[in-house]
Amino acid sequence: MKRAHGYRSNFELDIANQLAKNKIPFLYEKINFDYVRHSTYTPDFYLEDQDFYIEVKGLFTSQDRGKHLLIRKQHPDLDLRFLFMNANNKLYKGSKTTYSKWCERYDIPWCQGFVPKEWLE
Repeated sequence: MKRAHGYRSNFELDIANQLAKNKIPFLYEKINFDYVRHSTYTPDFYLEDQDFYIEVKGLFTSQDRGKHLLIRKQHPDLDLRFLFMNANNKLYKGSKTTYSKWCERYDIPWCQGFVPKEWLE
């Protein structure tokens, strides 16, 4: 979160002031770089006949959500679905977003409690 002075911390402000005082041109948070986290992921279940994966979640952490967004971006054809113990849990204390709403935002199939019959047909 940027503060009123436009920097994320007083330390960054101090560095900006030092650079400006020394007439060093700079850009602050204007350039982005893509990066890929190299890791592996093992889904909980693979339904061979239906050709999709199920990830079973009781707790759906910020780390989990970030990982799954990267997986989705890097494997757009992967059919990965979530089965939540409680899809109405909030993402974090005070959040208005539930696990199910997060999935809907990213167009990810989800269910709660058990695998729905329509997924198995």
